[in-house]
Amino acid sequence: MKNFSTVGTRLLLAMAFSGASAMSAAAQDSRCEFRPNAPDQHTVARGDTLWDIAGTFLQKPWCWPRVWGLNQAEIADPHWIYPGQVIWFDRAAGRLRLGSRLTPAEPGTVRLSPRERTEGLGKDAIPAIPPGVIEPFLAQPLIVESDELKDAPRIVATAGNRVFLGKDDKAYVRGNLKGATSFQAFRPGKPLRDPVTKAVVGHEAHYLGTLALQKEAAPGADVHTFIVTGAKEEMGAGDLLMRSEPVPIQNYVPHPPAVPVNARVLAIYDGVVHAGQNHVVSINRGKLDGLDVGATLELYHVGQTVADRSASKGWHNLGNPQVRLPDEQVGSLFIFRVFKHVSYGLIMQATEPVVVGDVARTPE
Repeated sequence: MKNFSTVGTRLLLAMAFSGASAMSAAAQDSRCEFRPNAPDQHTVARGDTLWDIAGTFLQKPWCWPRVWGLNQAEIADPHWIYPGQVIWFDRAAGRLRLGSRLTPAEPGTVRLSPRERTEGLGKDAIPAIPPGVIEPFLAQPLIVESDELKDAPRIVATAGNRVFLGKDDKAYVRGNLKGATSFQAFRPGKPLRDPVTKAVVGHEAHYLGTLALQKEAAPGADVHTFIVTGAKEEMGAGDLLMRSEPVPIQNYVPHPPAVPVNARVLAIYDGVVHAGQNHVVSINRGKLDGLDVGATLELYHVGQTVADRSASKGWHNLGNPQVRLPDEQVGSLFIFRVFKHVSYGLIMQATEPVVVGDVARTPE
C-alpha cells in the first residue's frame, strides 16, 4: 500500500483500547472524516507507514492521531505497531483500534483482543513516515538564515598552503565557536527570497563535510586549529562553519498548526522546478510563526487575476473588471524541520505539480 509516503525517524502509533467513554475526537471534527469506502480492517504489512494506513481509512490522513483518541504526550511513549497486526475500523465509535484477532465475548457479540509485543521492540516497527528522503535535511545545513551567515566561523588558511582540504587535513578557523567543538563546513548558495516581499530570508547552503576542534585559539590569538573528520566535497579558505547539532529522535505526529499559518513555497530541492509527492520544499514560515515539527499544511496554487470579459456584454456594461479566481488545493505538506523563519516540508500528496510561490496554509 503506497498511496501516500513520508519519512523520518520512527514515530510509531500507540495502542489505544478504551470503552464507550472514549469517543474519538475525529468523530467530533468535521475535518477528520472516514472514507465512504473505508475497509473494515487492514493487516499491517512491511513497508507500510502510519500515514499510508490512515490514507486507507480517512479522507485526510493527517487526522490519524485523532481517530485513535491519542494526544501528543501519549504518542511520545508508544506501544508500537508491527507487520502482521490488524487495524480495525470501529464504525460504531468512529475510531480505529489495534488488535490481533477477534475473540467471542458473549453470544451475538465480538471483542477486540489487544496484543502487546515485548520482544524486539523497535526493530520491525512501522514508522509514521518512511525514512530516507528527509535524512540529509535533518543532519546537514542546507538552509542558513541571514543572522547565522553573518556570524559563522570561517576557514582562513590551510596547513601546507593546500588549496583544498580532505579528510585528516588541518584547517585554521577564525570566529566565535560559542563553546562548540564539532562543526559542519558549508558554502553559501543562492539567496532564498520571500515570494511576496522579495526580502532575502536565508541562503541555500552547499554541504562540504565535517571538522573537529583540535586546539582552541590561545589568549591573544585569532585562529583555532581544526581537523577535517569527513569530506563530502573539497573545502578550503573562505568556506564557513556551522556547529553540528545531534539529530533528534523525533515523534512525527501530524497536527494542524497551533495558530493560523499562511506561507509560501521558497524553494524545491532535488534540482527540479515542479515538485510532487515525496519532494522536499522550504517555506517562508518557521517557529516564530507558530510552526513546529509535525505541523501539516495544505498546498494551493495561487488563484489568478483575470479580466471579466463577460461583464462588458449585454445589459451588464461594466467594462472588463479584474476578478481573482480562488486558490486551488493541490496537495498537503508535512513539516519535519523548523528554523526561526524557514521550515522544511515533505509533500505528502499532490494532485498538481507544486511550484515556488505556491501557498501552504492551515488545513480548513
